[in-house]
Amino acid sequence: MHTLYPCLWFNGNAEEAAALYTSLLPDSQIDKIWRSPADTPSGPAGMVLTVDFTVLGQRFQGLNGGPDFNFSEAVSLVVECDDQAEVDRLWSALTAGGGEPGPCGWLKDRFGLSWQIVPRELNELVNDPDPDRARRAMEAMLTMGKIEVEELRRAADAA
Repeated sequence: MHTLYPCLWFNGNAEEAAALYTSLLPDSQIDKIWRSPADTPSGPAGMVLTVDFTVLGQRFQGLNGGPDFNFSEAVSLVVECDDQAEVDRLWSALTAGGGEPGPCGWLKDRFGLSWQIVPRELNELVNDPDPDRARRAMEAMLTMGKIEVEELRRAADAA
């Protein structure tokens, strides 16, 4: 059987990133830390090379690859939240320490990885069978940074 999982390139802080990500969501843990067995061009013996970790049941690998590559918004991790409290908690934790808020529920964490923190209700509202209600919800979302569920509801229900 084949296995598919993303490998995320970090500049020496893969273990720190994995620790943050696994602390934020259920069904998450650090699975294995691979260290350099000897001094190599990539670093000294004992240096963390890769970190295998699981977030929300999804396997990832963090690679301490160095400064050659950076994350971009071309790839983001989407977390669909059950309520506003979860949106607020994750938004605060992921923007802390140098992260950057972005538009429409997007943010970059302090490692530069892009996330979309969205309430489950957003998808319900923008896919409402009433096209006017869906349009109003979408228009409201486009004005937001962090998504605010009550504002989406008010906009959708406005006539």
